[in-house]
Amino acid sequence: MPLKAILAAVLLILLGAGLGSCNKEKDTKATITVLDTAGAVVGGAYVKLFANPSVPLQADFTRLTKEGTTSSDGKVTFDYSEFYKRGQAGFAVLNILAKRDSLSGEGIIRIEEEQTNEETVVVKAAP
Repeated sequence: MPLKAILAAVLLILLGAGLGSCNKEKDTKATITVLDTAGAVVGGAYVKLFANPSVPLQADFTRLTKEGTTSSDGKVTFDYSEFYKRGQAGFAVLNILAKRDSLSGEGIIRIEEEQTNEETVVVKAAP
């Protein structure tokens, strides 16, 4: 009889560990691709993601601001996994600013939780 109880306990522990791993939180990322007006990738472009709410709120959104430089493939990825909390409905809509030399462009990205979200920004010379 004790052997059955031990086996049942071990089986429950293994099942519990297996079920917990099924709900592993996925990364929440934003990948920005910067192109010029001809559609060519722009490596070495400065990219900034930031929140700019239209209605002033009490919350401090500066924690969501991230900056980086595109690689030779014109892409830069920002990881927002640390800010996402399981059960949270929605995550963020952020503004994008991209610059390289005299070229600049803007955009918006909606970041969905536990996904790699992608957006493309076209940079052009200021008028």
